[in-house]
Amino acid sequence: MGQRFSEISAKHSEFITAQKIFFVGTATEDSRVNISPKGMDALRILDSTTVIWLNVTGSGNETAAHVQTHPRMTIMFASFAGAPLILRLYGTAEAVHHNDPEWQSLYSHFPPTPGARQIFRLKVDLVQNSCGMAVPFYDYAGEREQLKNWASGKGDEGLKDYWQEKNQVSLDGIPTHILDKNT
Repeated sequence: MGQRFSEISAKHSEFITAQKIFFVGTATEDSRVNISPKGMDALRILDSTTVIWLNVTGSGNETAAHVQTHPRMTIMFASFAGAPLILRLYGTAEAVHHNDPEWQSLYSHFPPTPGARQIFRLKVDLVQNSCGMAVPFYDYAGEREQLKNWASGKGDEGLKDYWQEKNQVSLDGIPTHILDKNT
């Protein structure tokens, strides 16, 4: 049932772009494994081996901490409607911050998003699919606006203050360096 591919095919791309949610997994050698759900139309396929996704401000910043020392990342998509399928992208990730030279060109792939914190670029070295027959059906009811509204209300300086308070280190005390790149 499961298959492996060296790149994202047109069929994979069609499936990925139809999904409303994806899950990101990262860990260092000895940290907790972090798995985060992502939505908000935050993922773009740049080519058959490269995807980017926009990370918005949240209560933690585990992914940014993890990829600094262990840049492996897995992104998983699951079909909650239609034919069953689970699709995973495995590869090496890097964080692109506001003051990095590539920020503007990568950010231009997304609509302006209040609270945009980092863009992660994943160089895909393995695409793997599996049946997904145990994944239940769910109906998509729409996007939540609370995070965008909260970030808009904070403003740029308020977000930097929040990053200072909540996003400096991971759960395991690993520095994220978010403000090193955003001061």
